[in-house]
Amino acid sequence: MNTAHAMQNDLDVYKSISWQLLEVTQNAAIAAARAAGHGDKNLADQAAVDAMRTTLSRMKGIRSTIKIGEGERDEAPMLYIGEEIGEGSIHLDIAVDPLENTNATANLNSGAVCVLTATTAGGLVTASDTYMDKLCVGKDAADYVDIRLAPEENVHRLAKALKRRDNRELTITVLDRPRNEELISRLRATGARVRLIMDGDLMPCIFSCFKGVGVHAVMGIGAAPEGVISAGAIKLLGGKMQAIWKPKNEEDRERLEAMGIELDKVYSHNDLAPSDDIIFCATAVTPVLTTSKAVLEGVSFFPGGAKTSSLVITKHFMNFVPTTHVLNHDTFEQEKSEFRLY
Repeated sequence: MNTAHAMQNDLDVYKSISWQLLEVTQNAAIAAARAAGHGDKNLADQAAVDAMRTTLSRMKGIRSTIKIGEGERDEAPMLYIGEEIGEGSIHLDIAVDPLENTNATANLNSGAVCVLTATTAGGLVTASDTYMDKLCVGKDAADYVDIRLAPEENVHRLAKALKRRDNRELTITVLDRPRNEELISRLRATGARVRLIMDGDLMPCIFSCFKGVGVHAVMGIGAAPEGVISAGAIKLLGGKMQAIWKPKNEEDRERLEAMGIELDKVYSHNDLAPSDDIIFCATAVTPVLTTSKAVLEGVSFFPGGAKTSSLVITKHFMNFVPTTHVLNHDTFEQEKSEFRLY
């Protein structure tokens, strides 16, 4: 079967694939949530990885190739780059972040999420564990900003695009790292509000395309794999992402060049996710917050089951998906009259 043809011409196939992929992130989130709050980020991460791979292997009629995962083949026992999972006539390239923000999970803080982006074969750039400088904005600002401009100029243009009276009405999200200190100082000097996040810029990049959540732009240097994953969703939402690869060292530089990455090029979301058929799924482990609200609720458990909060984005639809999972039917039947959430 021609996967691209099937997805373009059969909405039912599209929906079937989307809901199977959603189950992947849901199961990973439930597994990670059980391991959350124990102070061990590796325990939670491994729980998510195991659940994600198991669910991928069970998908009906779908063969997945990991394009972005837990690392190179010699670095990760599963979900490594190039690993093929499952069998079927539909072939997908998959970029996964089994547990974004492992520190938050370990300490039961907000912002932990299980994420994947799927495309037809060849639809994603393969990204090694390196950095990229990012600029992400929503549709209304897409034609105004450019990563090659000074941050002060981009703030000025962003305020104009979003019809703000002055820069103090803007909120720019930046990853709190020493490598972004100069950027943070320059943004604050413009009068813009700067929201510093301790870990995980993947979801904030996507939320820059949402209105009313208090993420007007994301700027600064963050992880490249997460950048590619978010690029697919930003493309679907009509936003804008630009990125410049930032190798960590000379070895990293040589590896990127061997992969065909142009280090002096500004990559757009279309460069990072060239496919027209993209499915993005995310399920929160702990509440995913912005400055104004919880966009996704974390996993909560009740006797016999769990509740999850997810986001699915495709070119055909975008859904927020609250789901009740009955994991133990006997316990659920006994307790459903009370249906307590813990």
